[in-house]
Amino acid sequence: MRFMGGERVEEAVAGCADVLRAVVDRDWEQVGAGRLEWSCQKTAAHIASDLLAYAGQLAGRAQDAYVPFEITLDGTEDGLDRADNAGVVQVVETTGALFAATLRTTPREVRAFHPFPFRSADRAGFAAMGIAEVLLHTHDIAEGMDLPYEPPAHLPEYVLTRIFPHVPPGPDHWRTLLWATGRGELPGRAPVTAWRWNNNLVVPADRVGLQGVTPAAAADLSAGGDGGFEWVGDGPYEGTREAAGMMVKAYEAGVHRPEFGLFVVVRHEDGRAVGGLGFHGAPDEDGRTEIGYDLAEAARGNGYATEALRTLAEWALARDDVTTLFATIEHDNSPSQAVISRAGFVQVSEDYGDEGLLAYELRG
Repeated sequence: MRFMGGERVEEAVAGCADVLRAVVDRDWEQVGAGRLEWSCQKTAAHIASDLLAYAGQLAGRAQDAYVPFEITLDGTEDGLDRADNAGVVQVVETTGALFAATLRTTPREVRAFHPFPFRSADRAGFAAMGIAEVLLHTHDIAEGMDLPYEPPAHLPEYVLTRIFPHVPPGPDHWRTLLWATGRGELPGRAPVTAWRWNNNLVVPADRVGLQGVTPAAAADLSAGGDGGFEWVGDGPYEGTREAAGMMVKAYEAGVHRPEFGLFVVVRHEDGRAVGGLGFHGAPDEDGRTEIGYDLAEAARGNGYATEALRTLAEWALARDDVTTLFATIEHDNSPSQAVISRAGFVQVSEDYGDEGLLAYELRG
């Protein structure tokens, strides 16, 4: 799964510039941008500001807050009020190029501060947020200027499958994104009045990190790809691919909850993915949810599975909506039985379900 963030940002910015240049001779300050309270001029400036800010977060490896700087658009005398519209377009293109270059040179493992919802994002998350800012605010400006605008379908799809995993797919990607951000309607869905995007969750452990898998990565894994991860020699194992397929089905059915999906276990020492683990779904009304895991053969025997399972179990049971974790294991899978026992699970059945599996529980 090749990282396409830089290319997609450039494509989104080029489309935005085309729209803006079509009305460069109009007074942007006197026209409101769609449903926003901003003028079209302020909205265009905001696009450039966000692109530069996202580049700054990644380039500066910001961990605790936004890098404290902002862009100023200079005109002939007193800044933005006298900025030339053509100059504003140039600034949008320039900040887009800076952001795209930053994305291309940022290692996959880098995460930087963003407040929603887990206080960090990787390069794919920042790319998706930048593309969203460009698409949505170009839409706002086009609406204010009474211009047609619809980006290529793969751009809103890129956004939805990376930072809107909680939004069920709709009849088409662009109208779904507009609905999800309070800019449109979809049949059978209530209007959206408040929204935030949802970057993937990362749960840290000692030697590994548990990186939440986005719908885009899950689709690639289930189709035989790498999901955007660099795997050890024989990874990913078949169980991870099957779990990814289950997650894709849940996403398409509109029942996927990002916190209770699939995680990839990434080794800190070299950034390589060594396995997968996660939930079979959100907890039921009693707070019970099933968990599963596997490890690439090349990474076994090092305690990674135990560390990852114990970490995810502790994270889950610290939540108010989880009371019990449940798992099943085949009788002849001694290594997995050892892992789950070391993680603190207790065997509760020797003949569970139609296949007569071993069953284990861990209660909070």
